[in-house]
Amino acid sequence: MPTIALLGLGAMGTRVAQNLLQAGYPLVVYNRTVDRAQALEAQGATVAPTPRTAAAQADVVISMVTDDDASRSVWLDANTGALHSLKAGKIAIASSTLTIGWTQALAAQIQQTGAAFLDAPVVGSRPQAEAGKLIYLVGGAPETLVQVQPILLTSGSVQAIGDRGQGMAMKLAVNALFGIQVAALGEILGLLQRQGMTTRQAMDCLGNTPVLSPAAQGAGSLMVTNQQAPLFPTQLVEKDLRYALAAAQSVGTELPTTIATQQVFQQAIAQGYGAQNLTAVAQLYEQLDVSAAG
Repeated sequence: MPTIALLGLGAMGTRVAQNLLQAGYPLVVYNRTVDRAQALEAQGATVAPTPRTAAAQADVVISMVTDDDASRSVWLDANTGALHSLKAGKIAIASSTLTIGWTQALAAQIQQTGAAFLDAPVVGSRPQAEAGKLIYLVGGAPETLVQVQPILLTSGSVQAIGDRGQGMAMKLAVNALFGIQVAALGEILGLLQRQGMTTRQAMDCLGNTPVLSPAAQGAGSLMVTNQQAPLFPTQLVEKDLRYALAAAQSVGTELPTTIATQQVFQQAIAQGYGAQNLTAVAQLYEQLDVSAAG
């Protein structure tokens, strides 16, 4: 089995790491705060002090970090970046949600080392990661994907999207569409509350119509019970909407609905909901509804 380095042990990275260990893969992990890495060490992982030393021990290097800045740090830091340990025969995978521009720039630098590159962001959150039901959206050479597909399948399914950068483009589209639906649902539930309904009554009806997607139904259920555990934090949704807008600008198109939705999530962050689940956006519209969870 190839040795894998996983850079970034947040909510998703930790669960992907656990899936890899359960499948029997030799695993080297790096995290900026070492306590999360040490928890995986007890499960059989090797802890590396830097991304560079992690990548030096691995055949496949996967990053799962928050944003472009964190990605630049783990890959390109002058002293500790994983790029310094890449060479021909190794494969680098960006599984973070990044801008397309940075994804393409990173791919170009990695390919200069002789290593292969895939962008493979994931659709899903903590429950899907724990259940092995993430969806990898992969951009890059098919022959490279064939080599790592068994690794990715430990945490879910794989969709081959196309050329490098296209996996990331699809991920930004998916997250933008999800954010738009959740913001719209929060707005509509607020309207129906002001018409005298509880959120539960409103969702019971909306959920029996064909207009509500499964994702929106799941979000609506969380709004009804006011569960704000950060499966997908509001601040990360806003970041992904911003990245989607950058993608649109780069190809000369406009996303007016996405612009409006990003502004809604910015407002939610300004009101203190940034670390809460994206469904907290409903609180911008709702009136006090003591029976909502009853």
